[in-house]
Amino acid sequence: MAYKKKYAVLALLGISVASGAAWWWQNKAPADGTASTAAASAPGGPSGASGGAPAGAPGAGPAGGAGRAPVVEVAKVESMTLVDETQAVGSLRSRQGVMLRPEVAGRVKQIFFNDGQRVRKGQLMVQLEDQLQQAQVAQARAELSIAEANHKRNQELVAQNFISQRSLDESAAALEVSRAKLSLAQATLQRLQVLAPFDGITGLKQINVGDYLKDGADMVNVEDIDAVLLDFRLPERFQAKVRAGQKAQLTVDALPGRPFSAIVQAVDPLIEANGRSVGVRGCIDNRQQQLRPGMFARVNAVFGSRDNALVIPEEAIIPQGGRTFVVKVVQGDKPDVRVSERVAVKVGLRQPGKVEILEGLSAADTVVTAGHQRLQKDGTAVRVVYLPQGAGGKPGGPPGQPGPAGPGAATPGAPSAGASPAGAAAQGAGPQGARASGAGRPSQGAGRPVALTGPNPCLREADAAR
Repeated sequence: MAYKKKYAVLALLGISVASGAAWWWQNKAPADGTASTAAASAPGGPSGASGGAPAGAPGAGPAGGAGRAPVVEVAKVESMTLVDETQAVGSLRSRQGVMLRPEVAGRVKQIFFNDGQRVRKGQLMVQLEDQLQQAQVAQARAELSIAEANHKRNQELVAQNFISQRSLDESAAALEVSRAKLSLAQATLQRLQVLAPFDGITGLKQINVGDYLKDGADMVNVEDIDAVLLDFRLPERFQAKVRAGQKAQLTVDALPGRPFSAIVQAVDPLIEANGRSVGVRGCIDNRQQQLRPGMFARVNAVFGSRDNALVIPEEAIIPQGGRTFVVKVVQGDKPDVRVSERVAVKVGLRQPGKVEILEGLSAADTVVTAGHQRLQKDGTAVRVVYLPQGAGGKPGGPPGQPGPAGPGAATPGAPSAGASPAGAAAQGAGPQGARASGAGRPSQGAGRPVALTGPNPCLREADAAR
């Protein structure tokens, strides 16, 4: 019996010791672990003069509370050039293009062009058999000659009172009929000649000498591609922004790496009911003959640009209740204390990873990009970490200190690559990043200079009958 009591007492003592150790671990270990982690993450190690942030350092927080201030990632408000633009897809077409077809039936007598040949307006393209029409013209001319002689003789006889005025009127009418017959025969003869309606380049002919063609049969297409038209559609919300004279940048899959520029010529006044989109037509100077009608184009419509626009990382935006907020880091009551402040902002344009701020911030402000959930109210003391661009999303210390630095080692006044407008402009991923900075826009035909003479055909007044 005494043996069992002894083991029961030992069991109770063991349980009490285990409970006490668990309580000590839960209440003491986190604070000690935080202090040891902060000391180990300091650049100089846990010991020495540089073993931790000195008292009064900007990122250290108030004395005795540095270990409990939440750590947040921040970024500076940047100033850069933003381009108001949108993307679309479109197709290229000739400024003028036509399929030549005969107006009357006939047999092909002669062809005066080759495939892919440049032709001029009014140039004879195809001649149909015209032997019968030539004879009709000769007959009409003979009849006109007789009618003119009869009318002249009747005028002399009327002057001598040998015939009545009625006979003179009849001869005058016969003369007009003969003239009309000659004009009809000449018009029929001319319709057997197919002429080029404008300057252009011929396609592939679909006829041969000796073919009998019905009226309206396809012969050859003629395309004016000194300037090509770009047709694309935009959502109806852009119909108030797009207007004639604006620029649009485009690329074609057939010519990778060669950007082109188009001038908006017209906007369709009709909104398509099915897709709720508006049609836009632009013109591209194609005197280098690089583009062809029918090509698929990726269009970047540019509505305008704004210099010195204030932008912040999109991670800093906090949408709430139909409004947009950011958390700004401001100076606290003490020189070494930084506190949070929630500010309502008005956003503008958006670029990949960037958001324009129209109201609520200035160029010298600092905003929180990560750690918003730890800031439940304004005035919360924080420790800031700047994230330099190109650091792969890991906290970094001030320049000149190799290796990653802990949260306590970052100082608010240390410059970072992310705070530089020039650096931000150079960091854009892909072509859109280059557009945000206003750089990286090679001109048309870059690397292949071609001397162009004469005015831009897109700037000439449109005249289909030129």
